[in-house]
Amino acid sequence: MEDLLLLGIDTSGKTASAALFDSETELFLAQSTVYTQKTHSQVIMPMVKDVLAQAGKELSDLDGIAAANGPGSYTGLRIGVAAVKAMSFGLGVKCCGVSTLLGLACNNLAYKGHICAIMKARGELVYTCTYKSDGYCVEQITEEQIISRDELAEYLAFNVKEALLCGDGAAEFYNTYNSPAFTIAPPQGRLQSAVGVCLAGVSRKLSEPEELEVSYLQKVKAEKDLEAKNK
Repeated sequence: MEDLLLLGIDTSGKTASAALFDSETELFLAQSTVYTQKTHSQVIMPMVKDVLAQAGKELSDLDGIAAANGPGSYTGLRIGVAAVKAMSFGLGVKCCGVSTLLGLACNNLAYKGHICAIMKARGELVYTCTYKSDGYCVEQITEEQIISRDELAEYLAFNVKEALLCGDGAAEFYNTYNSPAFTIAPPQGRLQSAVGVCLAGVSRKLSEPEELEVSYLQKVKAEKDLEAKNK
């Protein structure tokens, strides 16, 4: 793993988050997470500047930038990805996109066993992916998908047995299915944060900013409207 000073940001949900990770020392030099009522466009760049200032670093010190690129809030994801692409272009550094679900799993890296990331989509649907952790790294064992909570519960019951649940849909899922096989992540590991984005991003190949795209896992409203119009 190449030694990097990596900036991570997550704007995929209700939390706005930025973190600065030094992969050589495996230290988070600074981090900030706010459960915000404001739009991410108002808070994320001031948060990035504050994180760098607190660590005594400049934007020019960065070796790479990682962004949560979905699934999640359409608007939030677009804001975060646009901010990272602009910084990457301006600074001449490379960047990468990190699955929000993978970031959630990495927030709970110390757990040994299966980790199921669950994010609310709409109605009874959730975004989800299941990973296996050895306490140091996580391995993806299912596809990222959008399915019903009942389908997820059935999959876990027959294939995974015991699992740690994380994500903004974890508490509702845990309370609904009430199985002793499920453990819910503590509050600090349950919601998206830039810490998980950095931990996932540091092992990914960095690329040019024009290659960074958002992954919604479902069609956006404009696509749905166009399909309905063309029927």
